[in-house]
Order: sequence, then structure tokens, then C-alpha cells
Amino acid sequence: MSVPEAVSEIHRIEVGGAAAAPASYTVTVGSGLLSRLSVPQMPVALIHPADLPVEWVSQAQSSLKPLLTVAVPPRDDCKTLEVLAGVLSQLAAAGLPRTGAVVGLGGGAATDLAGFVAASYLRGVAFYTIPTTLLGMVDAAVGGKTGVNLPEGKNLVGAFWPPRAVWCDTDTLATLPGAVFREGAAEAFKHGLIADPSLLSRVLSPDFRPGGPGLAQTLADAIAVKAGVVTRDLTEQGERAYLNFGHTLAHAIEAATHHAASHGEAVGYGMHYAARLSRVLGGADLTAHTLDFLRWQRPQPLPPLEFGGVSPYMARDKKADSVGVRFVLLHDLARPYLARVPDEVLREEFTGWQADLRALGLLRE
Repeated sequence: MSVPEAVSEIHRIEVGGAAAAPASYTVTVGSGLLSRLSVPQMPVALIHPADLPVEWVSQAQSSLKPLLTVAVPPRDDCKTLEVLAGVLSQLAAAGLPRTGAVVGLGGGAATDLAGFVAASYLRGVAFYTIPTTLLGMVDAAVGGKTGVNLPEGKNLVGAFWPPRAVWCDTDTLATLPGAVFREGAAEAFKHGLIADPSLLSRVLSPDFRPGGPGLAQTLADAIAVKAGVVTRDLTEQGERAYLNFGHTLAHAIEAATHHAASHGEAVGYGMHYAARLSRVLGGADLTAHTLDFLRWQRPQPLPPLEFGGVSPYMARDKKADSVGVRFVLLHDLARPYLARVPDEVLREEFTGWQADLRALGLLRE
């Protein structure tokens, strides 16, 4: 994909190019990109969620002239083996060749699915992604992780299949409900905690909004954190695990609530739990930051949760052993590390975490 230099305020972030991630690609962030798409491979299969605004689908179709366009269920309802099989069958029926490309347009769930379709079809075809949500831009679009869920857990089937290019058109963020935009901010805030503390105040600033001044720069800086990690550790053999800060409890909350809690809101809750664990295990007290984020994000209150209802999912998410569940914790801002946390510590901090949520009105009784 390419974009003319004439488009204003364009930011480009390079991913890959190191020995650990030799397949490099560019993430382009800016306004007015969607109508200027260009994919070398033809023909193209365009995959998007059924509830995506028609204007974005129409602009992409006008630019790409796809062989076929496939609408899939919205959000995580598309990340199933059944939906995957149906999309693959449509590509086969349309005769998409090995020289074709799959383009994923939409939020993180749809682009996760589209990437796995590209990785699976004919043993792998070119993949391009156009995230239209904040969560998709900062997290799912970068790094090449693709996949679908199983009833037993999230993202248990998938492949590493990096895109050839990523386009983040900030205009698409203007159509998001406020709660969905704030949900996506969780990953940007997480990148501030683990790597770039300047992001913390910028994410919580009134200017961090669709159309706000500096939005594209803040997004580019948040994406750059993940791009750097992925470049150094594509397949999560070491440093990339730090990107899971807050995700161990988050995935457990999603599973225990049958996905009633959205991913970004669950990450917000999970970051506060991880901050509490970091503090009790000798790290700096960063809970003021995570509480500030929850106040700003204003997530949907959680239903009553028992430790026994979420702990099996935490153990499954990061492979517990006899010592405890593996968590990403923080010695201090931008100083993440991995640790096994004993069950008794997890249980005690879960109680304290619930008390904090009650004080914020974020836990239903």
C-alpha cells in the first residue's frame, strides 16, 4: 500500500527489519487515508464487520475494487471457527488466487479474523489491514498475531502472519461511540505504563479525542511502542510478553462474563489488578495511575465476580505452574518484568481490587 505525500499530518512507523522480525512493513497514521488505498496484489478479498459504517466500506471498495467483499459478524462474534470456515469457503468459491490479497477493514476482532484467513487460505496470501477503531489501531493491527477464539478461551487458534502494510485513518474514529473510543485507549495507556510514560497524561488529556489536536501524534507514539517490541521479539519469546500487562485478568473477565465485558474495558480493570500485584510484590505504587484511567474510561460496571470463578481462566491464560500464575508486573513506570504470583497473593489482591472498584461504583452487587 502507498499514500501520497500530499495528505496532511502523516506519521509512519516501521515494524520489523531486525533479525528477529525480518519481514518489515509500515504503519501509516493520518486523516483521509481510506480513499487512497493501493494494494499491489490483485484481486482482493475485503473483509469487514457487518455493522461498519457504510461510508467506510464504500470508500475502501472504491479504492480497492475487490473481487469479493465479505461481511462478518461484529466484534468477537466473528472470531469463531465457524465464521472462519465460511469466509474461507467464500474465497475459494470466488477463486481468489495465491497472488491475491486479503484486506481486513474494521476493529481488532475483524482484522484478527482477516489475518488468520490470509494465513490459512492457500497456505498463506498477502494480508493488509485497515483498523477503524482505536483499539484496532494501537493493538491488533501491529505485530502479526491473528486468530480466533474457542469456547475454552481467547485466541487459542491462530498464526503469526504480519501484514504487508497497515493504514490507520483517524477519520474513522469520529464515528465511534464515546465508550468505544475510551475502551480502545486502554492499550495506549498500557504502552505508557510499560514503556513511554509521556503517554499517560496525553491519553487522559481532553485533547485525546476524535479530531483532537495531536491525536495522530499520540496514536503514532503509542503504536511505536508496540512496533519496537514486535521488531525485537516477533513470536513472543521474551520482551513481547510485556505487552500482556493487564491482560491476564482481562481475558479471565471476558471469559467469566461470556464477553459481556469488552476487551478494552477488561484491560482497564486488569491493569489496576496488575498494579496492585506489582505494589504488594515490592514495586512502585502505580495504582493512582490505573485508578485515574478507570475514572477517565468510565467502563461498564462489572457483575459480581468470585475469585474462584476467574482464577481458572487466569491459570489457563498464562499457563500456571506449581509456583503460581505468570503475570506481567512493573518495578516502576517503563520497567516491566515477568513473575509467577502465588495463589494466596492473587486471592488477597483480588479482594482489594474489588474494594477499589466498589469505591468507584464499578462493581455491581
